[in-house]
Amino acid sequence: MIPGSFDYHRPKSVADAVALLTKLGEDARPLAGGHSLIPMMKTRLATPEHLIDLRDIGDLVGIREDGQDVVIGAMTTQHMLIDSDLLAAKLPIIRETSLLIADPQIRYMGTIGGNAANGDPGNDMPALMQCLGAAYELTGPNGVRKVAARDYYQGAYFTAIEPGELLTALRIPVPPRGHGYAYEKLKRKIGDYATAAAAIVLTMSGGKCMTASIGLTNVADTPLWAEDAGKALIGTALDKPALDKAVALAEAITAPASDGRGPAEYRTRMAGVMLRRAAERAKERAMTGAKN
Repeated sequence: MIPGSFDYHRPKSVADAVALLTKLGEDARPLAGGHSLIPMMKTRLATPEHLIDLRDIGDLVGIREDGQDVVIGAMTTQHMLIDSDLLAAKLPIIRETSLLIADPQIRYMGTIGGNAANGDPGNDMPALMQCLGAAYELTGPNGVRKVAARDYYQGAYFTAIEPGELLTALRIPVPPRGHGYAYEKLKRKIGDYATAAAAIVLTMSGGKCMTASIGLTNVADTPLWAEDAGKALIGTALDKPALDKAVALAEAITAPASDGRGPAEYRTRMAGVMLRRAAERAKERAMTGAKN
């Protein structure tokens, strides 16, 4: 449970961090909050020779509006997300999700970028970012490029990030005013990864669902955007037959592992249960919002 030896670097700018990553290559790993990387280093599943600590790069911290989007710096902590008035008003599902991540001590250090970047299928932010239609800003030696969260994850711990690149910001479209939302997470205890979890954002008009987007956490090698399940809800009153169909479509794309959280069949079923609960809460919020 002791990491191997490594050299420690603490750059002051994104440019310096990118230069280090480019120079040091595959032997270097960026360090955000450390809650994914450090445990892997302790078990020797990751053995970087160089750690590049990003905590002194002030440009990577902050939450701001930019037109119809909210932009969040990659080193913004979960605690900052929870405490943000802007997110509470525009994207309250981010606060709701952050409150279900680990425990307060970890949330003071853990960052949204670290949670989203490394491709851990158990992390909560990836499926939420897919649900929200977010884009990741990746900064590398050739400048900045954007990759949709729905295209970023390729396998467990495999992503679209290229050598020398850093995830520097997350750009999230603001849902319409009065939208419904919910993140439902089943876990064995406080601080655990999800047995299964579901995020949903939807809009209602005249008692009918107009738009719906669904993300699923920790029920496959990657986070899942349940596109067909979301489409199945559109035009319905989110009644039982509609939810039954959406749940079945969502469960059909899952492929969880059998592990200490339960057998694969159970985890698939729990993904459906979490989706149903999330959809019911989101509908209630959307209906309440439409009346205000």
